[in-house]
Amino acid sequence: MPLSLLIKPVLHFWSPHLDPAHPQDCTQPERYAIQVPASGRFLAIAADGQSLMEVADAESAHLFHAHEAALRAAKELNAEGRGPVDVVKVELDVS
Repeated sequence: MPLSLLIKPVLHFWSPHLDPAHPQDCTQPERYAIQVPASGRFLAIAADGQSLMEVADAESAHLFHAHEAALRAAKELNAEGRGPVDVVKVELDVS
């Protein structure tokens, strides 16, 4: 009687968006921006590279690849008295 191979589906817990070897490198299409709730504007890095400026839309803001990095920056700004600021998710159109 010949033996047949049973093919079972395999569960993969690794995702191309979440690489355990490089958890800070994110390939997901969403990004995060820092918003000033009082004005509804967003923060961007000024042309001098040393200061922040407010911009009208999220696409012009400084975009973070990881939520944790955006939270860390917002917490620092709030702790320095330059807030209050919030982190908002920005969906990018990848089509």
